[in-house]
Amino acid sequence: MMAALYVVVAVALQGLFSYASSYLTEAVSQKVAFDIRNAIFDRLQRLSFAYYDNVQTGQLMSRATEDVEAVRRFTSAGILGLIQAAILLVAIAVILSFLNWQLALITLFFIVLIGAMAIVISQRWRKIWMNIQQLLGDLTSILEENLTGIKVVRAFLQHNRESQKFRAEAIKLYQAELKIDRQIAFYIPLMVMLIGLPTAAIFWYGGRLVIAGDLNIGELTQFIYYLGILAMPVRRLGFISTMLSRSISAGQRILEILEQDSPVKEKAGALELKDVRGEVRFERVSFNYNSTGNVLKDVSFTACPGQIVALVGGSGSGKTTIASLIPRFYDPQQGRITIDGIDIREVTLNSLRKVIGIVQQDVFLFSATIRENIAYGSENASMEDIIAAAKIAELHDFIQSLPDKYDTMVGERGVTLSGGERQRIAIARTILHNPRILIFDDSTSSVDAETELSIRRALKTITRSRTTFIITHRLPVIRNADTILVLQDGYLVEQGNHDELMRKKGIYSRLFESQLPPDEFFDSGRRDF
Repeated sequence: MMAALYVVVAVALQGLFSYASSYLTEAVSQKVAFDIRNAIFDRLQRLSFAYYDNVQTGQLMSRATEDVEAVRRFTSAGILGLIQAAILLVAIAVILSFLNWQLALITLFFIVLIGAMAIVISQRWRKIWMNIQQLLGDLTSILEENLTGIKVVRAFLQHNRESQKFRAEAIKLYQAELKIDRQIAFYIPLMVMLIGLPTAAIFWYGGRLVIAGDLNIGELTQFIYYLGILAMPVRRLGFISTMLSRSISAGQRILEILEQDSPVKEKAGALELKDVRGEVRFERVSFNYNSTGNVLKDVSFTACPGQIVALVGGSGSGKTTIASLIPRFYDPQQGRITIDGIDIREVTLNSLRKVIGIVQQDVFLFSATIRENIAYGSENASMEDIIAAAKIAELHDFIQSLPDKYDTMVGERGVTLSGGERQRIAIARTILHNPRILIFDDSTSSVDAETELSIRRALKTITRSRTTFIITHRLPVIRNADTILVLQDGYLVEQGNHDELMRKKGIYSRLFESQLPPDEFFDSGRRDF
């Protein structure tokens, strides 16, 4: 009766400990994955634009998903399995030593041999797993790029080509996976077979000991029994080697992000930028993206508070680069940029970017409501403030015509809206941000002439008390700017107001005369911005 009770208690305890072990290991692994994912995302939020100029989005997505999952799997099953195998190996080695130290030495020789083999093949598999993780990232990059540009793919009938490109990368991944599978299928049974070799040696040597009377049959049988138990941790050691090598490869790829050094760093003890008037000065600024040639070359100018400064020039002349340097998306290699006489590298990034509002040509909207997109960056804004910003951007009437009005979902990247509507949301978002320095990077290029005129008239009051930079290819709209900066091949070749530059008969004059301006822009009594 008592024996049966002991069995029931033992089984119950086994179940309880099994549950606790499974739950705790999984909880720990999920916490590790949680922390790593958050660390990756947090790091990506703080890296400068220069990092994203040289990395594929798909690779980053793969590292934040597949690589983290590989580390999580090893944390869940690999570490526990390694500990269990180690405990079992040590325990059996001790028991075998007490039974017969000569036979134990024979057994331990083969165990050491198997352990050395596991280390060697784990090192070899690391390179293969690193290649597999890289191929997964490449495949994700192709998928992400294709889905983002699906309209272009379909418009140019390139779906077959894209499918072939995806298939080619998938074949590479398939072949790499088969390569590692072949090696796993070979080495793990080999390791199990090796643990069988000491059995033969023990039968031979142990049999001689039994004949000599130094060992009895029961002890030899017991020794062989414990030796058989070793097959399980050895087999587990093979699978753990696979998980460990993949986890190390994935961890290296994760660390490449976490240890990435951002060129744009906030100085220790940086100042808070306060009470900004809006004077922006470039002092002999030179900049390049990849050290192969300067995009800006020795550029100097001053934008005074309340002025409108227009940047004109051909593609690649450096206009957008200037707009990116002001909020420190990049740092120049030479020269310095100041706001109100303070070097922007001496102030905190948060205080700097709070006083700067940018409306970019390539507008990005989140998959959220119109209200949430306008209020992005101004979470405490009231509904009245949001509506006022929308009215200035000539967007309120359009929103009111929608069934859900300001609660209308815009879809991924604002796909349900036209280009002009997306740009007006971006303008409203910037207006609500209420910055002291405004940057418009060709921000009305997607709206019709009538809407553009309405927006510019509405922004007239907003820009009057702010330092405003305008980047545009429509030269007639900036004829009333206080200063026009003409860029060519990275050099600031001309600067002045419209009349001064027209009298010079230089680059600006030729560019201006080459465009046929709409009649509404020649009202000399009106200031468009």
